[in-house]
Amino acid sequence: QVQLVESGGGLVQAGGSLRLACAASGNIFSINAMGWYRQAPGKQRELVATITITSGGSTNYADSVKGRFTISRDNAKNTVYLQMNSLKPEDTAVYYCAAPKTPIPLDAGASSYHYWGQGTQVTISS
Repeated sequence: QVQLVESGGGLVQAGGSLRLACAASGNIFSINAMGWYRQAPGKQRELVATITITSGGSTNYADSVKGRFTISRDNAKNTVYLQMNSLKPEDTAVYYCAAPKTPIPLDAGASSYHYWGQGTQVTISS
């Protein structure tokens, strides 16, 4: 089992920044990638960014966040971060951290992720 705990959400004005963190614990040795997803009210859960854990730190971003968000990792702390800059009201959502049970490609969809955190609310005011 793997446990994921997100932190860092909150309320900020448009143009502001937030940094989310996802701490992983448990049987993390099989994890090769982690991802951030978000879900706004009335909408489907969508990809935000993913990063490889085992080597290279390759990243993948949704077009809507490219150039504004940065995903990073600290393997020593078993933690993945999402730095969010130039935030927009449309970024308002619950943000979830996710990890697979078995190795997956960096561009794998949400159905490939087995473990999910409880989510953290991000609200951007205009």
